Amino acid sequence: MARAWQHPFLNVFRHFRVDEWKRSAKQGDVAVVTDKTLKGAVYRIRGSVSAANYIQLPKSSTQSLGLTGRYLYVLFRPLPSKHFVIHLDVSSKDNQVIRVSFSNLFKEFKSTATWLQFPLVLEARTPQRDLVGLAPSGARWTCLQLDLQDVLLVYLNRCYGHLKSIRLCASLLVRNLYTSDLCFEPAISGAQWAKLPVTPMPREMAFPVPKGESWHDRYIHVRFPSESLKVPSKPIEKSCSPPEAVLLGPGPQPLPCPVASSKPVRFSVSPVVQTPSPTASGRAALAPRPFPEVSLSQERSDASNADGPGFHSLEPWAQLEASDIHTAAAGTHVLTHESAEVPVARTGSCEGFLPDPVLRLKGVIGFGGHGTRQALWTPDGAAVVYPCHAVIVVLLVDTGEQRFFLGHTDKVSALALDGSSSLLASAQARAPSVMRLWDFQTGRCLCLFRSPMHVVCSLSFSDSGALLCGVGKDHHGRTMVVAWGTGQVGLGGEVVVLAKAHTDFDVQAFRVTFFDETRMASCGQGSVRLWRLRGGVLRSCPVDLGEHHALQFTDLAFKQARDGCPEPSAAMLFVCSRSGHILEIDCQRMVVRHARRLLPTRTPGGPHPQKQTFSSGPGIAISSLSVSPAMCAVGSEDGFLRLWPLDFSSVLLEAEHEGPVSSVCVSPDGLRVLSATSSGHLGFLDTLSRVYHMLARSHTAPVLALAMEQRRGQLATVSQDRTVRIWDLATLQQLYDFTSSEDAPCAVTFHPTRPTFFCGFSSGAVRSFSLEAAEVLVEHTCHRGAVTGLTATPDGRLLFSSCSQGSLAQYSCADPQWHVLRVAADMVCPDAPASPSALAVSRDGRLLAFVGPSRCTVTVMGSASLDELLRVDIGTLDLASSRLDSAMAVCFGPAALGHLLVSTSSNRVVVLDAVSGRIIRELPGVHPEPCPSLTLSEDARFLLIAAGRTIKVWDYATQASPGPQVYIGHSEPVQAVAFSPDQQQVLSAGDAVFLWDVLAPTESDQSFPGAPPACKTGPGAGPLEDAASRASELPRQQVPKPCQASPPRLGVCARPPEGGDGTLSPSDEEGPCEESCDPEGLGQASGPPVLTEEEAGRAGDGAWAAAVGSWGLALPPRSPGQPREQWRAGQGRWCRCRGLRTVGARDTRNSGAPRTTYLASCKAFTPARVSCSPHSAKGTCPPPASGGWLRLKAVVGYSGNGRANMVWRPDTGFFAYTCGRLVVVEDLHSGAQQHWSGHSAEISTLALSHSAQVLASASGRSSTTAHCQIRVWDVSGGLCQHLIFPHSTTVLALAFSPDDRLLVTLGDHDGRTLALWGTATYDLVSSTRLPEPVHGVAFNPWDAGELTCVGQGTVTFWLLQQRGADISLQVRREPVPEAVGAGELTSLCYGAPPLLYCGTSSGQVCVWDTRAGRCFLSWEADDGGIGLLLFSGSRLVSGSSTGRLRLWAVGAVSELRCKGSGARSSSVFMEHELVLDGAVVSASFDDSVDMGVVGTTAGTLWFVSWAEGTSTRLISGHRSKVNEVVFSPGESHCATCSEDGSVRVWALASMELVIQFQVLNQSCLCLAWSPPCCGRPEQQRLAAGYGDGSLRIFSVSRTAMELKMHPHPVALTTVAFSTDGQTVLSGDKDGLVAVSHPCTGTTFRVLSDHQGAPISTICVTCKECEDLGVEGTDLWLAASGDQRVSVWASDWLRNHCELVDWLSFPMPATTETQGHLPPSLAAFCPWDGALLMYVGPGVYKEVIIYNLCQKQVVEKIPLPFFAMSLSLSPGTHLLAVGFAECMLRLVDCAMGTAQDFAGHDNAVHLCRFTPSARLLFTAARNEILVWEVPGL
Repeated sequence: MARAWQHPFLNVFRHFRVDEWKRSAKQGDVAVVTDKTLKGAVYRIRGSVSAANYIQLPKSSTQSLGLTGRYLYVLFRPLPSKHFVIHLDVSSKDNQVIRVSFSNLFKEFKSTATWLQFPLVLEARTPQRDLVGLAPSGARWTCLQLDLQDVLLVYLNRCYGHLKSIRLCASLLVRNLYTSDLCFEPAISGAQWAKLPVTPMPREMAFPVPKGESWHDRYIHVRFPSESLKVPSKPIEKSCSPPEAVLLGPGPQPLPCPVASSKPVRFSVSPVVQTPSPTASGRAALAPRPFPEVSLSQERSDASNADGPGFHSLEPWAQLEASDIHTAAAGTHVLTHESAEVPVARTGSCEGFLPDPVLRLKGVIGFGGHGTRQALWTPDGAAVVYPCHAVIVVLLVDTGEQRFFLGHTDKVSALALDGSSSLLASAQARAPSVMRLWDFQTGRCLCLFRSPMHVVCSLSFSDSGALLCGVGKDHHGRTMVVAWGTGQVGLGGEVVVLAKAHTDFDVQAFRVTFFDETRMASCGQGSVRLWRLRGGVLRSCPVDLGEHHALQFTDLAFKQARDGCPEPSAAMLFVCSRSGHILEIDCQRMVVRHARRLLPTRTPGGPHPQKQTFSSGPGIAISSLSVSPAMCAVGSEDGFLRLWPLDFSSVLLEAEHEGPVSSVCVSPDGLRVLSATSSGHLGFLDTLSRVYHMLARSHTAPVLALAMEQRRGQLATVSQDRTVRIWDLATLQQLYDFTSSEDAPCAVTFHPTRPTFFCGFSSGAVRSFSLEAAEVLVEHTCHRGAVTGLTATPDGRLLFSSCSQGSLAQYSCADPQWHVLRVAADMVCPDAPASPSALAVSRDGRLLAFVGPSRCTVTVMGSASLDELLRVDIGTLDLASSRLDSAMAVCFGPAALGHLLVSTSSNRVVVLDAVSGRIIRELPGVHPEPCPSLTLSEDARFLLIAAGRTIKVWDYATQASPGPQVYIGHSEPVQAVAFSPDQQQVLSAGDAVFLWDVLAPTESDQSFPGAPPACKTGPGAGPLEDAASRASELPRQQVPKPCQASPPRLGVCARPPEGGDGTLSPSDEEGPCEESCDPEGLGQASGPPVLTEEEAGRAGDGAWAAAVGSWGLALPPRSPGQPREQWRAGQGRWCRCRGLRTVGARDTRNSGAPRTTYLASCKAFTPARVSCSPHSAKGTCPPPASGGWLRLKAVVGYSGNGRANMVWRPDTGFFAYTCGRLVVVEDLHSGAQQHWSGHSAEISTLALSHSAQVLASASGRSSTTAHCQIRVWDVSGGLCQHLIFPHSTTVLALAFSPDDRLLVTLGDHDGRTLALWGTATYDLVSSTRLPEPVHGVAFNPWDAGELTCVGQGTVTFWLLQQRGADISLQVRREPVPEAVGAGELTSLCYGAPPLLYCGTSSGQVCVWDTRAGRCFLSWEADDGGIGLLLFSGSRLVSGSSTGRLRLWAVGAVSELRCKGSGARSSSVFMEHELVLDGAVVSASFDDSVDMGVVGTTAGTLWFVSWAEGTSTRLISGHRSKVNEVVFSPGESHCATCSEDGSVRVWALASMELVIQFQVLNQSCLCLAWSPPCCGRPEQQRLAAGYGDGSLRIFSVSRTAMELKMHPHPVALTTVAFSTDGQTVLSGDKDGLVAVSHPCTGTTFRVLSDHQGAPISTICVTCKECEDLGVEGTDLWLAASGDQRVSVWASDWLRNHCELVDWLSFPMPATTETQGHLPPSLAAFCPWDGALLMYVGPGVYKEVIIYNLCQKQVVEKIPLPFFAMSLSLSPGTHLLAVGFAECMLRLVDCAMGTAQDFAGHDNAVHLCRFTPSARLLFTAARNEILVWEVPGL
């Protein structure tokens, strides 16, 4: 009733009588004036200083307004070209006063615990320039509506109490202030509101609106926060979304900037006050409207939303059901169906696995992890429940069988089981703690929620399971007790927080009593407290401990009655302490009844203590106790488990352990006592038989390596706990334990035939142990560093070891007294960590492989002779990590394959030929972190990789490399993985040892695909066939086979160039193009040079032998007629070296050098799969002279694999980016695009001149050119002015000089060429070959004569000296100081003179003084490599491989330059941070660095506004291959689906994304849009088929999934609606066609006529031809991969389906298109219902036209290639065909003519006409081109 006087609203000025100034105050220029618009009196507040001119309510700051209304309405108008400020002091319910301020003075949102500052932005409707500033001249009256409750909830997580005070500061006009609990709509009058569900603004508050005018044309309404930011009415946890929340796209986010609009619109982002401008366009300059996205990770729409446990989310679609399966990275969680099945996530199609999953967890070796106190009996006493790191294990004590609860991603810190074995509760350790409730019988996770506690230490269930109590710490470190109600969880309900309480007392143990669920007890340091839950409040009272008040209590237990539950008055509590005391407490009287103490006693001279008594003296620390009706079990730190009667008169039984006892638990029947020790032992004592049974043993530290022995079925593990343990694989019990207190074991391996194992130690010793005698046999100390690798040959004759100092040792193991054969120094990489895959021996024992002598090389030797046979250079750079690529682990495949697998630091697994070193295949992106261990099964079916805390299994036999299956369970990184000797099981070691069953049967007769042919010896070396040469049918090349005595060193391309297999190619030599210059003199070669050992020494390091820090002449320009030559330095001077041979001049005089293979990879540009150019293919039809039939209208997508391939100039509005081979120039206002074509390969980078008149674009080599292209474009006309061919490899970077007179080009890490071009004629001015890979180049913006390169640990400064027309280069190299620890520089930009900022691969930014040539400052800017730096003014932008974009204030750096090396980075601070969806590869910002455009590797271009703190998608395409494009019946929208699992709906007119449906871990393979006759337009639906065999129906209007069904057991390949839309036809890869109802989800017919071959097409049309002689309303066909087409007539309403015709087409055995079989495609002819068109693999490349009535082929249209896609125009007689040769052909079937079109960078696998035939969509990989068909 106290608030009733404020309803329905309160006029604040009237209530406080502002005109009298008694209860309010004014300061400065405050006056009452008459406003013409409102026709009434208003208050004018003006003045140059806002703080000195204001109105304040109430008058004194000690008073309070006491206004409780939720909404505050401020009616005001800003004065033109002035600033204003509004201050509100708001009090929360906990009496915390928060100041909330709004002003156009603020440039950004700022917040503290007591102050929120919001920029209130006003602007005219013009392109966005500066969102913060003065009020516009046409500022209008504004109704500012503030939801004070939501402001406090969203930004401070506090509950709103009341409004305390208000201060209105200059300069503004204010009419009045109002408060209310009602949300009024100011634009609706009282006469209108009766028909609308809104509350109109009261007449007193309303602005006057003249008759016939609109409210929004005269006034502005600001509602803040907007409705999209509404949150629950109670405070939520700081992290608002659960760990599994999947936030797709930008979505509506709570952005802290209030926005206003003169339109009645609800904004999902903060509004911007807009006033009309005559130049306003319909589209915002750089902020396309956000689109809704829908998460399909939940099957139900009613996501749980429990109060308290932190299960809130700001977006309802961000919640997940606990039945979904996901695999997440560190810090997230995995949801599982059943604990019996291992969670498995698929990152791609997993069709190669049978069954799925292929692994199942069988057993776990380990116990504890976070602690060893969590071990429980089940109520029936048959099993024990305990944690093993992140896995919860249920062990049957009689059989030893284990079952598992999987889902936690960190160590389990607490467990609790209810009295009926129904519910199991668990919490994990990492803060903030996540808890799970499990159905104990089924293992299903019932509920997952976030605890209010930061860390949960203990859990306790009530006996019925309806109450769960937990104890832990909050984020401030205070002890917290929480009670949850769990009674409804098993019935589908939610967990509810019943009460929370903070306490300053320590709590070590907490229990709920068995006799009263509302009572609990706790103990800790100096306190024993009894708790009670009543009325939603937890209260506690202390027990009077008397003289024992200072004891440290460790555990407690309630006394049980023999005849069931006693009365509460009879309840007794036992508490133990670290001093040995056991207190017996009366719970009713809360007093200590008895106090006893455990003391050590010894007989005189006796070695062992006697049975203990309770007396005085120094006690034995008791860690745990458990009470049964007859006895008390006590566990102490002296390692004893003792059983006492309840009167503690004498010890009944005791058992000694190997370590301190940490936990004891008496079984429910009182006959068994479970005990756990801190040394990792778990067992129980049988009181009847007096026998102790060991249940589990465990390492107490992470396991480093493992090895298996086949004959005895034994496993050996070494751990950081300095032990070597031998286990029985059948029982998982420990057999032996070898401990070394001084020397830590590092590596282990078994002898293949004898009962012996070898172990390497940190001291460098290698010892052999006898398993029979359990002793050391022999020890060798030939290593000086820790042993990093240990392996033996399969026959047991040889053993190899490596150490951290780089030495490699070979031992003879022919007899038990094994001895050293050889020790070679500097062979193995010295700083490589110990790894099970550090050394690898081939399966036949002939080859030895290891990483060394550096991280970047892998060496293969003969195992017997240790002769070097092969050396592979892995030192290439990767885009995502921005680090120098290095080898991490090696592994041999089966001997029949001859494969060598190498995992690299750039997250790749490269498969090499172990003999030649050529690349056979590559698995990119296997894991975000390097993989330390990998192994291949004996039958080469499965590749096993240790990937962080997961295990990944790849289908190795599938050349297409489908995505892996991912298995979780480990809480720490997996160190080793291995197959068991019988290949039936897999072991993984990390925090524990996991044993997995392989569910797929082994295939002993497996044939290995791709086995290399045998190489002939002697001078006439036989042909060596490469995969690439087979696929392209190129002639084989001959290479000399290296001799073992003196093996050759080869330089081989990772990707074989066109025309060869990557080896010596004498036929590739050709002269340079007339339009090109060759700066490096290697233009005749299609591959890198091959140097002999002598030449490599002369042209290698010697070329850069000049002293560091001195200037020297590098390379003068070369005239076109000058002979090719190389420049190098020798003896401190520059000299000229002629006659270096290149590829093509084959010379084998020094063929004895070891071979080196360079992996072709580029740091920032990874070209797509190489495709043939359409112009190089025979049979291409030239375009007709009359003009084209198609015009490219739009491009959807951005090449995220480029670098600096986007430019934007805010002053001119020029915006360009690349998509494949095209340069796309887009008008950001209208969305119109221009497309500049001409490149024959994918574009790698762009550069815009400083005058913005010239754009340069560079691409890689194509199949038709030996050099890459650089095209120079006239920006105004869009024409290519110059074409140059500067490099034989991809161009990595381009840059114009500040005066635009020069263009510098940088070749990639294979070419390593730096070239300068004059922009007047684009002739070569100067060039040089660099000694090492360089990652970036930049001109000094303040001096056009200086440029800088950065690379591997050095900064290279170049000075340009001009003498007449000649320009020479002087070079100076400066190393990066060791103090920086950067290693590798990856990016650079110039700052204020003379500063240079450089980014490193380790995330550092270092600052250089270019005048002094020294680095004086560095700081850690990111966790990942810095790939981009931009500087302007005093601000620096950094972009990293982690996707973080950060803005730094570096204004003080110039002053730090004078301090030199003593400078500190404390003056550099980060202003803003945004996290984008991929590594940052390109960016352009305005001069003030307030806004810009940023590109990422995910193929997204973002508009970034630092002022708003927002990132908005500008350009976004699919991340992976687009599989289908469909169109709405009205042709207003189109939809696409992709292998990334997304279905996207686009507005067809603007090609802007409207809706996105996302399914995690699945590929969307096919799509169909419902026809127009299925219902009203608002009932349009999409049918999407996925790789798991599921079919989902989406509602386009409701943006929701309507139905999910599973009509197929395997992946769907095609889907189509019937003509009435009431039936869905779907085909799968096994050849089955299912017919289903989209409304009910039932499948009522399955056709198996095509079984055995995948269904490639289903086409449905109305049956128009009556001559077919069949009944039905629909005519449909199905085409399959075996070149068969079936035609059917159906009437599904009558369940009628009849075969009309069956077509079979022949296929030759050798037909392939780029290594794949062309698809079989068929479609009905839209202009003649009796015709059917077919393309597919056949004898001829042609389109076959078949007449259904005549039952014969009536026409054939020849094609130049086999077709990959087919589409028929509904309106004309046009036929579109896409080819794998990157070409599109348009055929006029009426005229018999054809025309070809280029533009795609890959195979055109999809083409679709729109229903009106005005547009044609084509897709190649993830690029979509939209073509316009003129004349329609």
